[in-house]
Amino acid sequence: MAAFLLGAVLLIVQPQIVPSRPAINSNAETSSQSVQRELLKKTSQKNDFKENIHSNGSCQQLPQTIIIGVRKGGTRALLEMLSLHPDIAAAESEVHFFDWEDHYRNGLQWYINQMPFSYPHQITVEKTPAYFTSPKVPERVYNMNQSMKLLLILRDPSERVLSDYTQVFYNHMQKHKPYPSIEQFLIKNGELNVDYKAINRSLYYIHMQNWLKYFPLDHIHIVDGDKLIKDPFPEIEKVERFLKLSPQINASNFYFNKTKGFYCLRDSGRERCLHESKGRAHPQVDTQLLEKLQEYFHEPNKKFFELVGRTFDWH
Repeated sequence: MAAFLLGAVLLIVQPQIVPSRPAINSNAETSSQSVQRELLKKTSQKNDFKENIHSNGSCQQLPQTIIIGVRKGGTRALLEMLSLHPDIAAAESEVHFFDWEDHYRNGLQWYINQMPFSYPHQITVEKTPAYFTSPKVPERVYNMNQSMKLLLILRDPSERVLSDYTQVFYNHMQKHKPYPSIEQFLIKNGELNVDYKAINRSLYYIHMQNWLKYFPLDHIHIVDGDKLIKDPFPEIEKVERFLKLSPQINASNFYFNKTKGFYCLRDSGRERCLHESKGRAHPQVDTQLLEKLQEYFHEPNKKFFELVGRTFDWH
């Protein structure tokens, strides 16, 4: 059911262009820009940096916030909803800087070049869901900025597994390539196949432990993906508070599309929904197999709840 509701939200994503609003204190170097310059000096192998400053005072800068995951947890919906705030500048595409070696070797200047132009008072955000489960990423982010604010959106692990499979299945279908049934992935020698990558990605406590080696819990805000689907405004309010943003997003920015069966966005009178590829129907799974999957996650979920000091309404 959660998948159907998330199914929405197409946001005809607006291309990231140079902002037209006047900059604040554009003639003076902000502390944000100063910190960025120091980070570049410390972490890049090159010393010739191009700041990419626009004549209107906007520039490309390192993100102050990263949506680190989780895959199929609702990261696109979260980013689009957060982008309703005027003080947010979001990178349009997943950057994969910290988890793809070819990208990481390009250095921080390359990373900055992938960011949108923003004003000094704005928070630059990028999202790459694979970061959460990539072992090397926490240390790399920490080495860049120990004060980074991290956003993690999670949903019921069993539902996430089904969504993970569904995405790969449709990718193969679009290329007219055959793909095994989900049962062939979930079952091995008559037992639950715990080596299936989609299951491993849902073992949240394992990946969270890795992040907590480098960042304190108060630097990581966990968004309840299941609640974001059912009632997005309260969850976005919490994100605003975590990022110390002025309360600009309100309930009127969200409306339930009865035809689609999920929440869409309203911004300055313009209505938009997430791409139809989001929230596709999950495959039918045998009830006993689904129960076995949910039972498998019982202990890992309990460990995660203890780790973060919070519970979620998961099976």
